Amino acid sequence: MNNRYEAGYGDDGYGGEDQYEIVGYDDYGRPVYQQVPPRHTPQQQTYDPYGQRQDYAQGGYDTGRRQPVPPAYDPYGTQGAPYDPYGNGGQDPAPGYDPYGQAATSGQQPRVTERTAHIPQQPQPPEDTRSEAPPAAPERQEAGEGGEFAFAEEPDGESEDVIDWLKFTENRTERREEARRRARGRIIALGVVVALVVAGGVGYLWYDGRLPGVSSSGAGTGTAVAAGAQKRDVIVVHLHNTGTRETSTVLLVDNTTTQRGTTVLLPNSLALSDDSGTTTTLAKSVDDDGSSGTRDQLDTVLGTDIQGTWRLDTPYLQNLVELVGNIEVDTDTDVPDPDAKKKGAAPLVHQGRAQTLSGKTAVAYATYRGPGETENAQLKRFGQVMQGALRKLSSDPSAATTTVQTLAQILDPPLTDKDLGTFLAKLADLAKGGKYQTVPLPVQSDGTLTAGTSDSVVKNILGGTAKSPDAGSAVRVAVQNATGTKADTDKARVTLLGGGFGFIEGGTASGARTASQVVYSDAADRQNAAEVAKTLGLPDGAVTKGAVSSGADVLVVLGQDYRPATS
Repeated sequence: MNNRYEAGYGDDGYGGEDQYEIVGYDDYGRPVYQQVPPRHTPQQQTYDPYGQRQDYAQGGYDTGRRQPVPPAYDPYGTQGAPYDPYGNGGQDPAPGYDPYGQAATSGQQPRVTERTAHIPQQPQPPEDTRSEAPPAAPERQEAGEGGEFAFAEEPDGESEDVIDWLKFTENRTERREEARRRARGRIIALGVVVALVVAGGVGYLWYDGRLPGVSSSGAGTGTAVAAGAQKRDVIVVHLHNTGTRETSTVLLVDNTTTQRGTTVLLPNSLALSDDSGTTTTLAKSVDDDGSSGTRDQLDTVLGTDIQGTWRLDTPYLQNLVELVGNIEVDTDTDVPDPDAKKKGAAPLVHQGRAQTLSGKTAVAYATYRGPGETENAQLKRFGQVMQGALRKLSSDPSAATTTVQTLAQILDPPLTDKDLGTFLAKLADLAKGGKYQTVPLPVQSDGTLTAGTSDSVVKNILGGTAKSPDAGSAVRVAVQNATGTKADTDKARVTLLGGGFGFIEGGTASGARTASQVVYSDAADRQNAAEVAKTLGLPDGAVTKGAVSSGADVLVVLGQDYRPATS
């Protein structure tokens, strides 16, 4: 077997070596060479990797004999074995063999043209002084300048770890920033929700009149608007029991400012003052003075403005309940059947919650006063029936007016069917919406009002204040007895009426007082208070400014220094 790299092999007769060109790569990525036909080339000085200088130029240095050529550098470690690019013992490749792994085809294959490169034993160009040791596993790359090949660098494991760590750190930082952004967004959203809830709660409390600092105390119906500045529509209702000829009186109040309705229960013992200034009771006024006179007296005592009077006899109350389709009331007692002939018969009305009452049972419950019960117990039941009827009445003014007209009542002027129907429709809407209440007007045992217990109803619900008397009318003087002698009240009444003043019974003080007082609340009544003191024979030092009970212009507290005038 020929050794292609033996000394003298490849000599072309001109001192040069045979040239090879790359025609492809084998299965292991090694280049496959093919000998180039010899040609005459000018002799040149080449680089000897072993440090020996060879001169092949004609006419140059010549020893007269040919120098032996040292073995060429074998980069594949074959140690002088012939170069076998096909791995078949130096034989030519089999026909149809394709070093690129392509199947053989018929006909001559086109010759692969590649740029000429040096064979392994050929020395590198002088300008390239890099290491001659080839890489262990070269990869095919495009030939660069000068016919050289570039080898891809293997990835550095440590560099990949650094890149992975940087990516992980960057991702973790991004996740943290995203978490912070989400947290900030949740906090902002929560703050907005809390602010809306607080604002809504404050607005509801303000609208409902329960906001501390701006709402009125007592009945819980005040608002930021002063009680006296609120607009109200008031109608007085007198229930006449045709069987016993007893009466019960309530006020129906529609506060258009706060959008709340109220039934105020007026006891029959409420002290009123007639045209002559004489004290009377509500029950007696209804019987003696009629609707018009009683309404004026109520205006005077309560300081309110009543727009009309509705006289409701028990047969009309029965018809009203039947027209609205019965009512439901939480009854507080059993009501016996007045038509029962046997003792122990079943009651007409049973005690319990949400009892359905027809027209007849509603009248029986509204007028019932059990043995030992006070007047206020019966008055409370009448208020329950009225509120139950309002809940069942239509909220449409036209429908409510039709109901009133169906009753076929003759109303006291100036109240008309349309006015009453429209007014009741508004109250019905409030009652259905839970904005309705029933409250009693507290009075003392003698029927007079007190500043502490009555102002919560008179001021907050009715908006009543002490009204200035009309031109030419008498100054109203309330007299409270603190002398310890009951007869002194009647004597003071006679003296005041004789002096042209109006008299209002102020009751008896809880304890005796030594000195008398004449109190006025409005600066305009300062002179009137001085005249009252002079009329009663009290010193000028007794006149002072303070609180005056509703319905009066001047309050007189009779002390033990009071000396009644002798007849």
